[in-house]
Amino acid sequence: MKKVYEGKTKTVFELEDGNYLLKFKDDVTGENGVFDPGANTVGLTIEGAGQTGLRLTKYFFEILGEKGIPTHYVDANIEEATMTVKPAEMFGNGLEVICRYRAVGSFLRRYGMYAEEGQELDGFVEVTLKDDVRQDPPISEDALAMLGILSHDEYKRLKELTREIGAVVKDELQKKGIDLYDIKLEFGRAGDNNEITLIDEISGGNMRAYKNGEYIEPLKLGELVLSE
Repeated sequence: MKKVYEGKTKTVFELEDGNYLLKFKDDVTGENGVFDPGANTVGLTIEGAGQTGLRLTKYFFEILGEKGIPTHYVDANIEEATMTVKPAEMFGNGLEVICRYRAVGSFLRRYGMYAEEGQELDGFVEVTLKDDVRQDPPISEDALAMLGILSHDEYKRLKELTREIGAVVKDELQKKGIDLYDIKLEFGRAGDNNEITLIDEISGGNMRAYKNGEYIEPLKLGELVLSE
């Protein structure tokens, strides 16, 4: 097993069979000790966050698999906080795709002249470059195509998948009386036909969710969703 990447919230190892192993950490992104799924730095460490994040990721990836939505998920070991995944090629140096149902976070900071906090959004899809130095700048479809990161057809598919996955997660949370405000996803090209595939994770660490108007911490979100 060869270590190939040390990320903020996961360590990545290459396995002998060509698959990869993701080791989930207890670190979450944020600033000044406050969680923020869109932050570029590790803001705090929450004991058990890695296992809870993996448990929720496994839960959602298996639902998506049943619906025929392509993901890189193979299997997971909750006790060891590891997930085995199929190889996938990133778009450029990586993209983050956000599906927004409410005006909060960076959307509100940018568009606060026109948007009110918590205002409903109709599954607005936003793509940002993974670039810590430039604070993950938003990028348009045309710019992605012109820079050779993503073709127009790939962008269309990316947007479709994002809204489809966002809707699945939103519906699952709604069953527990939880409102999804936004979710951050990552995609790559996988397989012989370079199919656009969901990668990384789906956990409390990459979404904002509220219940009765109160924000739910990532660890608590996992507990609420996975409770009987």
